[in-house]
Amino acid sequence: MSDVRPFATADDVADAAVFLFVTLAAKAIAERGVFFCSLAGGTTPLSSYRILAAPLISSKVNWERTHVFWSDERCVPEGSRDRNDEAARDALLGKVPIPSKNIHRVPATEPDAAQLYESDLRRAFSSSLPLKESSLSSSSEIPRFDLILLGMGPDGHTASLFPSHPAVEEKTRLVVHVDGAPKPPPARVTFTLPLINAARHVAFLVTGVDKNAALRRVLNGDQALPAARVAPRDGTLVFLSDAAALTGEAR
Repeated sequence: MSDVRPFATADDVADAAVFLFVTLAAKAIAERGVFFCSLAGGTTPLSSYRILAAPLISSKVNWERTHVFWSDERCVPEGSRDRNDEAARDALLGKVPIPSKNIHRVPATEPDAAQLYESDLRRAFSSSLPLKESSLSSSSEIPRFDLILLGMGPDGHTASLFPSHPAVEEKTRLVVHVDGAPKPPPARVTFTLPLINAARHVAFLVTGVDKNAALRRVLNGDQALPAARVAPRDGTLVFLSDAAALTGEAR
């Protein structure tokens, strides 16, 4: 059963996402000494990032012990305004005291970007967590993010996992390259479902009337939509949604 948390407006969704981020960061650092999170791309989460960057809010996060990744990235050069990490830098990461070594950007223009990013991910988890927690000596072990933030498109895609694309069926790799994405740019790098579904907490931020049809299908378990296949094995899944997305009626 999905945990759907309804909010009146997109601003309320942004506030709820910030509260979740701050709460889970404190919990992870208290329990394991480090907070691993993955940020969502697109425009929906940017309001949350701007709120989180405000001094009174950002001071509640131990950024020295926070590691930031992205669930997907577009294969365009660093510095491009089309990159998810650039948008997050402008809204959040350039305004908080997070060490640069804790910001894990996707080397999206490299031919082996997916392999490089998976290696970086494994290395960060192995070096930052206590041995008994990391358990990543084997390539078959899957790192567990403390929080993965996700958006959802009107077609039900999430990260860069699109309906009917082979990447949705990946069972072993944690990060893959996507060719032929149905929205530009067509080349991307994305987390796979095995990595997403290993997380301790996954939160969808879904706002806007254009998401209503897909959201209804996802909540009804329509496996044709990648977002409906997000189901953490030993974690929590929550949908933070505004009234427009839930009802299909613009406010």
